[in-house]
Amino acid sequence: MKVQQISIFIENTSGRLAEVTRVLGEAGVNIRALSLADTSDFGVLRLIVDKNDLAREALARGGFTVTKTDVVAVEVPDQPLGLARILALLDRAGINVEYLYAFVERCGANAVIIFRFDNADEAIATLLANGLDVLPGERLYQM
Repeated sequence: MKVQQISIFIENTSGRLAEVTRVLGEAGVNIRALSLADTSDFGVLRLIVDKNDLAREALARGGFTVTKTDVVAVEVPDQPLGLARILALLDRAGINVEYLYAFVERCGANAVIIFRFDNADEAIATLLANGLDVLPGERLYQM
């Protein structure tokens, strides 16, 4: 139920983000979701892509530093308090959310949120035990 995310460390300079997307596009890799966090000197670009291994190889050949991280994709009710209720559930279980970002695709009446937890296995068990849908990577990569 974990999803592979790749993270790319890039200089915070003009054109670097364009270069990452060019390298991925030329390799035939489709970006499914992304998050970019920056400082004055560098950024961390987090991506969910349809072809993880190919993306990592192409980016490494392009001179980028790439790491792989396991994250969890959860269907969240797309309504007021939808995310708040899930976060409260996780808080009661003592599960820390390190970061999250939204996935642009929708699953019916739900949004999809990508979570990075301090304990992914415990988070997945808690979410499933409370009737929430945790998406497998194969489904997410093809949305």
